[in-house]
Amino acid sequence: MNSRRNFIKKSAIVGAGISVLPNLTYGFSTKKDKLKVALIGVGLRGTNHLTNLLQREDVVVTAICDVDPVRIKIAEEHIKKHKNPKVQVFGKDDYDYKNLLELKEIDAVIIATPWLWHTRMAVDSMKAGKYTGLEVSAANTLEECWDLVNVHEETGSHLMILENVNYRRDVLAVLNMVKQNVFGEMIHFRCGYQHDLRFVMLNDGKSAYGKGVEFGDKGISEAAWRTQHSVLRNADVYPTHGVGPIAVMCNVNKGNRMVSLTSHATKSRGMHNYIVENGGENHPNAKVNFKMGDVITSTIETANGETIIVTHDVHLPRPYSLGFRVQGTKGLWEKDGDRIYIEGQSKKPHEWDDSKEWLEKYDHPLWKKYGEHALGAGHGGMDFFVINAFVESAKENIAPPMDAYDAAAWSAITPLSELSIENNGEPQDFPDFTRGNWIKNKPYNWMKGTF
Repeated sequence: MNSRRNFIKKSAIVGAGISVLPNLTYGFSTKKDKLKVALIGVGLRGTNHLTNLLQREDVVVTAICDVDPVRIKIAEEHIKKHKNPKVQVFGKDDYDYKNLLELKEIDAVIIATPWLWHTRMAVDSMKAGKYTGLEVSAANTLEECWDLVNVHEETGSHLMILENVNYRRDVLAVLNMVKQNVFGEMIHFRCGYQHDLRFVMLNDGKSAYGKGVEFGDKGISEAAWRTQHSVLRNADVYPTHGVGPIAVMCNVNKGNRMVSLTSHATKSRGMHNYIVENGGENHPNAKVNFKMGDVITSTIETANGETIIVTHDVHLPRPYSLGFRVQGTKGLWEKDGDRIYIEGQSKKPHEWDDSKEWLEKYDHPLWKKYGEHALGAGHGGMDFFVINAFVESAKENIAPPMDAYDAAAWSAITPLSELSIENNGEPQDFPDFTRGNWIKNKPYNWMKGTF
C-alpha cells in the first residue's frame, strides 16, 4: 500500500506519461495538478473506487452521492482516514445527484450505481461539463447507447467506460502477443461472463452465506436491483468484461467494427431451483418466473471477418471464468486450462503448452513497470490501472483509452441479444456508433509502458 501511495505521489509531481492517442479531442489540454473528483454511488464498487482515489496525491474527492445513508456513512469513514478534506454529501432523493453536478469544484465524476441509472447519470454529467467515468455496463438500450455518443459529441465532454478486465495481467500479456503477431492474423475469439451469482442475486443479508432467497425490496446490495433484470429480460445483460478486452484485440471502432449478432438462450431453471433448495417450494419467490435463460450464447461477426462468441452464465453452479479464447492463423490461447499453442514454437506439435512461460515472456510493459504498485487495489490490481488511466486522462482532458464509442458498441450487445432471442436467433445489425469513422480511426496505443 505504501509503495503504491509513494509511486502515485511521485507520478503526480513528475507527470506520468499517458498512452492515449485520442480520436477526438476538443479544445485544448488543461493539465491539472489535483483532479477534483465526485462519486455518484458509493456501494461496494463505488467504495472500492473511492479507496483507490484516496490513495492518490493528485486527486481530491470533493463530493459523494448515494441514497443509502449506510453507504454514505461508510464512505465518510474511509475519507476521514485520509488527508482528504471533508466532502459535500448528496442523496436526499434519487435526483439529488443533479445538485452534485452543479458544483463548480468538480472536474470529474465516477458513476457506480444500479444499471438503469448509468446512462441518464452519464448524460447529465457530460452535459454539466464533467469528465465522466462510468461503470459497466454503460447502457441498457440502443437509444441509451446513442445517447452516450450523441451527448459526448454535442458537449465535447469525455466519457470513459471503467472496464477493469482490459487491464488484467494475462489479458494485457495476450494483447502484447496479438500486437506482436505471435498468433498470426486473428480469426476467432471467445469470451463471456460465467460466474455463479445466485448468492449475490438472492440475498437478504440475514441468512447464512449462500442461503438467502430474497431480492427486490427484501434484498440487499445487488439483490435489491440486479435480480429484476433476470426476471424481466432474456438477454446478455453483462457483456463488457469479456467483450471489452476482445474488442481491443481486434481493433473494434478503430479499423474494425462489430457488424451483426445472433443470440440464443437456454431454458431457465437455475434461479428457481436455488430458491426451492434454500427457501422451500412454498416460498413466494418459488413462484417467480425468471425470463432470462440460464446460458445465453451470442455470435458476433466483425467487418474484418473475425467471429466472437460471447457467453452469459450466472444462474448455475460453476467456477468463475470469462472463457477467453484468442485464435489466429499461427496459434491460440485459452484461459480455461491456462494453455497455449503456437505452431512451430510450442514444445511439441499439436500439444498444449502451459501458458505461464508465454505470459511471463510477453508480460505487458504496464505490469512490468507498475505491477507492485497495483497490489491491494482490488481485482488483482486491475482497479489500480483503470482508475489511473481515468485520472491521468481527465487531468489532461483528452480522450480516454475506452471511450463513449466503445461504451456504446460493447453495451449494445444487451439490447441486440434480446432482440435476436425474441426472434428465434434472427441476426441483428450493430449500429455504427462512429458514423463511419472506424475506417480511419487509429488504434489506441495500449503497448506503451505508460498510462
